Amino acid sequence: MQIFSQTGELRRYVAEQRKQGQRIAFVPTMGNLHQGHYSLIEIARQHAEVVIATVFVNPTQFGPNEDFNRYPRTLEQDQAGLEQHSCDVLFVPAVDEIYPYGAEHGVRIEVPQLGDILEGACRPGHFVGVATVVTKLFNLVTPDVAVFGQKDYQQLLVIRRLTRDLGLPIEIIAGPTLRESNGLARSSRNQYLIDGQREIAAVIHQSLLSMAENVRSGITDFEKIEAEARRLLENAGLQPDYVVLRASGDLAKPALGQNTDLVGLIAAKLGSTRLIDNILI
Repeated sequence: MQIFSQTGELRRYVAEQRKQGQRIAFVPTMGNLHQGHYSLIEIARQHAEVVIATVFVNPTQFGPNEDFNRYPRTLEQDQAGLEQHSCDVLFVPAVDEIYPYGAEHGVRIEVPQLGDILEGACRPGHFVGVATVVTKLFNLVTPDVAVFGQKDYQQLLVIRRLTRDLGLPIEIIAGPTLRESNGLARSSRNQYLIDGQREIAAVIHQSLLSMAENVRSGITDFEKIEAEARRLLENAGLQPDYVVLRASGDLAKPALGQNTDLVGLIAAKLGSTRLIDNILI
């Protein structure tokens, strides 16, 4: 596996691969990789001859009171894991390589409406940071295919929309959510959980399963379904930010009587750790 930290190095490598007619797949990450990330590398390998991953903790997608400074950085471990999963290139840029005019003064990409609700409302500016860094990385890597995890469902939709709206010739592929044995979605932030919190956090997935079961059973009172799931979370000691059923295509509120093409989404805090998850219905 080759490792680059300069955009010029990356561009030259990509240009050489293009000359040889190689398809390129891209997996952007913030590092602290786990099996969920490596499953995306494996999916990328199925769609291209060259797989490029990035490890970049993007400052612009963190709010002022969020965990940018303590976000786990495990580059040596990540490098070893990517090599084991046959990644071809790891791009590890410094902040000023991605934001040459500074993170606070660079051009910004906004995805209106879709980026303003749910996670966007709870974390103002988050999706502007995500959309901006992903667009920058797309311009550097120029992939044919990019793979993103379905666990961050709203992020996946934001990236699909910006790709289409900007006319980028990139196929966006969703990788399924990987879970712990108790159903907890794998996430780098899971390591913030202490003592018995991992078992408590499994209630998030259980609540999503309950929401899906209620919809499939024919219940059409979605507010009742959402309220029941919220109670399950609160009774377990979690503090929900949102518990909703939405249309899976654009996260609009479902039409009356709609019982397919839905997604259940939950964001909740357990102690100081904020977790998100979803289920397609």
